[in-house]
Parts: sequence; C-alpha cells; structure tokens
Amino acid sequence: MSRFRLLPTPEEEQGLLAHCRDARYVWNLAVEQQLHWQRGRSAPNYGEQCAQLTEARAEYAWLRAGSQTVQQQALRDFAQSMQNFFNRTHRRPTWRKAGVHEGFRQVAVKPRHVERLNRHFGRVWVPKVGWVRFRLSRLVPDGVKSYRITRDRARRWHIAFAHIPDPITGPSDRSVVGIDRGVAVSAALSTGELLHVPSLTTGERKRLRILQRRLARAKRGSRRREKTKRAIAKLRARERDRRRDWVEKTTTDVARRFDLIRVEDLDIRAMTRTARGTADQSGVGVAQKRGLNRAISRSGWGMLVRRLQHKACGRVELIPAPYTSQRCSACGHIAPGNRKSQAVFECIACTAGRCNADVNAARNIAAGRVVTARGDLAAGRSANREPQLSTPAA
Repeated sequence: MSRFRLLPTPEEEQGLLAHCRDARYVWNLAVEQQLHWQRGRSAPNYGEQCAQLTEARAEYAWLRAGSQTVQQQALRDFAQSMQNFFNRTHRRPTWRKAGVHEGFRQVAVKPRHVERLNRHFGRVWVPKVGWVRFRLSRLVPDGVKSYRITRDRARRWHIAFAHIPDPITGPSDRSVVGIDRGVAVSAALSTGELLHVPSLTTGERKRLRILQRRLARAKRGSRRREKTKRAIAKLRARERDRRRDWVEKTTTDVARRFDLIRVEDLDIRAMTRTARGTADQSGVGVAQKRGLNRAISRSGWGMLVRRLQHKACGRVELIPAPYTSQRCSACGHIAPGNRKSQAVFECIACTAGRCNADVNAARNIAAGRVVTARGDLAAGRSANREPQLSTPAA
C-alpha cells in the first residue's frame, strides 16, 4: 500500500462522506443477513446480494443517487471477508459504525484516473465526485488497479493505492539477528541495540489527560463533547503516525542489514485479552492488566513483524518464546533466578552471562533453539543452517 494525504474541498468532502455512508450501509445489511443465517436461515451469496442491491436502488432514490460501483465493491469486500473467516485466517466481519469506520474502495482504476499536477500534488478521479487532490509525498506506483479512501477520527482523509512492492534484498552474508519484543524496550536486537517506539511527549500526555477529564464531564450530544473528542483524536492520530513511521524505518533498516531475521512467536491476541472475568467471578488486577494491554498495543508488536514479513519475504522465522528470557545465551543454563529484574540478566551458573535481559533473550532467539518445559534444548526450524550471530557494535 502507498498511502497519501487526501485534500478534498468542502463540496468534495460531502461526496466522499456519501460514498462512505453507502458502503457502510450495504456492508451492515450483509452482516445482518449473516446473523439471520446463524439462526437457521440461508444467507444469500454475492450474486444474490447484487440482485437485491439493484432492486433497492430502483426503490430508494437516496441509494440510487450514490455510486453503484462503490456499493457493489462493499458487497465484494464482505464476501472476501467471509471467505477469509471460513479459511480461519481472519475474524468474522462485524458491524461498521459511523464516525469510526469511514471509507470505501474503488477498483478497475485506469491510468488516466491518477494524474500528477506538480512536485507536491496529484489528483485522482472519484466516481460522482470528480477530481480530488492529494499530497504527492512519494511517487505513485505504476500499474495501480485499485485504491481505498478513508477518514480517521481526526477527520483526516487518506488514499491508499494497492500494489505489491518489491521485497528488500538482504546482504547475502548469512548474518542472523534475533528480535525480542517488550514493553519497556519495544524491540531488542541480538546485536545489543535497544529500540523504543516514539510516543507522546510529556506535554502532550498532560494535555491528553486534561481532555479526557473534560470529555467525562461533557454532556452527550453537545458541541463541547464533539470538540473534545476531535482534540483527543488528533493526539491519538499523532501518536499512531509516529509509531507507523518508526515501524517502517526500523523494518527497512533490519531487512537491509541482516540476511535472516528471527522473531519470537507471540500470541498477541491472547496476551491482550481482558481480565475482567465474569459476572459471578470478577477478575483480579483488572486495571493493571488493562494498562499492560494498552502498553502492548502502543509498542506495535504485530505491525513490526507483519512489515518485516512483507519486506524480507521468506527471510523471517518465528521462534517459540518459552524460556528465552530464563536461558543464558553464554552457557545455556536455564533458571528463573537468572532474571534479576526487568532489565538485568545475570546467570547464576557462569560469570559471562551478565547483560541486558532483553538483549539476552534476543540472542537466544537468534540462536534458533526451542526450549522445552523440562529445560532441554531442541533444534529449531533452521537446524540445517548454522547461524552466525552478529556481534554487538563497539
């Protein structure tokens, strides 16, 4: 995906919002039909839904005034989402909410529908809207066939052109690196590098707390509440942009420097589950677990590995995570007492095992060995390939 900032005029923005409304309406109707199918009724397929859409457009003028291609593409996207759900690769598609899920997709884009105006701006043709300018922060890839227009909660418009980028080639020197993901240290490399995701500054966090308190006191439906929600959304968007920029730069640098990248295999969805418990038996440490879940989400664990798999295609291996934090990377001794604190690792069996705890875990991951529950070492997925661990920089 190549993402650009869209710059619509007020009139063009109304047309884009109408497309988002139609796509969301059609999507939610398809979700409702699937709910009826769960109760014993047969849900229509994509072809039957298109026929129903044609009948609905003939009956309702407000739906007929919208773009038919946008509405049909929403049905096509929903059918693909259901196929992904049945293949057990994605979750079941759910409802789309106004103000949260604002966007639509357009396919069959022709080369003449995307033009470059000058060094800083380009424009794209949107059905029933016309030409809409976007900021040309990079070159538009050649041969794009589709794009997606979205609006975030900060009311910023973006356009993403779909294309398959060329993978980044490694140095071909059989170098191996291990990456340990954490909360205090977002990513620790086996070379000794400690990487941190940029977050909000101290002043921005203070302002965010003030806005959240103001939001709690504001009356629902008031203009004051909407203004406060938009200010909070702008701060959240700023933090999200910084995290995305950090992930892109970090993954590009790692993919260029190392030939084989090994990352611990973490079930992030299970790790970020709530601890509230049930109505009969309440959970313990709910507030602490909620804070941990937010810290994990802010660290960008999933985005980091996903972008590494895209850029270093075929050169990323997932290593089981158990006991990587308790094993000494120097002598191989495994004991819970080796982890003195969150940041300090000191082996109780040797004198050469004192280092940063996250770096020690990253070196175990780079070794590509799986530690069983009994403390035995077994060969990892790349047993036929002897890793060459990169030494820390002087």
